[in-house]
Amino acid sequence: MTLPSPGSDTAPVTPAQRAARVCTAAAFGLQGFFLAALLTQLPQIKDRFGFDDTTIVVAVVMVSLVAGVGSVLAEFVATRTTSKTTLRSGLAVVAVAGIAIALSHSTVPFFVGFAVYGVGLGMVDAAANMQAVAIQHRYGRSILSSFHAVWSVGAIVGALFVSVCSALDVSLTVSVLIAAVVVALGTATLGPRLLAVGPEVASSTAAPLVIPWRPFLALGAAMALFFAIDFSVGNWSALYLKDLLLASASTAALAVAAYQGAGLVSRLTGDYWVRRYGEIAVVRVGASIGAVGLVVVVFAQSPAMAIAGFLIVGLGVPVVAPLCFSAAGRLAPPEQTDAVIARLNLFNYAGTVVGGGIVGAIADLTNMRIGFAIPLVFAVGLVLLAPAFRPARVAAAPVAVEHTG
Repeated sequence: MTLPSPGSDTAPVTPAQRAARVCTAAAFGLQGFFLAALLTQLPQIKDRFGFDDTTIVVAVVMVSLVAGVGSVLAEFVATRTTSKTTLRSGLAVVAVAGIAIALSHSTVPFFVGFAVYGVGLGMVDAAANMQAVAIQHRYGRSILSSFHAVWSVGAIVGALFVSVCSALDVSLTVSVLIAAVVVALGTATLGPRLLAVGPEVASSTAAPLVIPWRPFLALGAAMALFFAIDFSVGNWSALYLKDLLLASASTAALAVAAYQGAGLVSRLTGDYWVRRYGEIAVVRVGASIGAVGLVVVVFAQSPAMAIAGFLIVGLGVPVVAPLCFSAAGRLAPPEQTDAVIARLNLFNYAGTVVGGGIVGAIADLTNMRIGFAIPLVFAVGLVLLAPAFRPARVAAAPVAVEHTG
């Protein structure tokens, strides 16, 4: 399961492998599409239910916490069936939750639907990366960043979808229903072909999960730091430009657009850089670029300068997440890879809680400029963690972690 060194020869790619790659990438795209279609309509949701800003923050943080439960559930299902079953189930949960959210007209049904969506979100995040890692192993070279690039494309399409719906005065109910139906149809169409590359190794017994804990925790820390940076930019960049730099609402929105657009470029080219220079160099350089961008953000004196800073951040750090999953896939025997991926995915939500909560709280106590100094520290931390991205399996004295199933 260890990937060959950059530049080594690999076996020809079969049509079945290409089909599996396309279907799994589409699942990433569906996940990104629905997340963007939902979260970019939080202002409309706020108006419908009369929520204040605190309630919206609580809802977003709740989704991150419940998604952790979904990731644990993904491990339980995947290790007893396959990640194909887990991914299809998770996408189905997302579609059902989307319909429930769209049709809810009071607070309790909305929060129930949002919580169910969190479970589906966690299941899909974990299972899609299980599929991606399995396909990468069959390809024998780095391709994981391309899957995350399709997620970025899906998120961009989802945001544009909401923009069009708003321009056409399409109601919140109808737009969320359409997004949920898109996920449902995509799942039905692509699901049967998710494992065209061949059968997965799934464990039907509660065998101990044996992993070297130090490299696993290092990768988990890197995952949490990346998502803390990512969530900070997604949640607070527009507010930073609007409140501190006095930008208009339309100009403030360009911060996220610049970050996501640059992130797409980063992920589309990430596999090439990994094959050419290796994971450690890519993470080290990417995190350093992200740190430079955050320095620009922290010291920005104009909206244009801050937007440029967020664009630089996007050129660097988004390659970290796929490389975390790629490295984690080499920590355990093939039959336990899915469990390792599911547990690593938990650090995703720890990072989003930090990015959404701690950074926002510090910004509230001081100002947004100081708040963005925290992600800058996180980027420096990623530079230091770069050596963890080329782990070797440890044969001596591994730590056994029992399945929580």
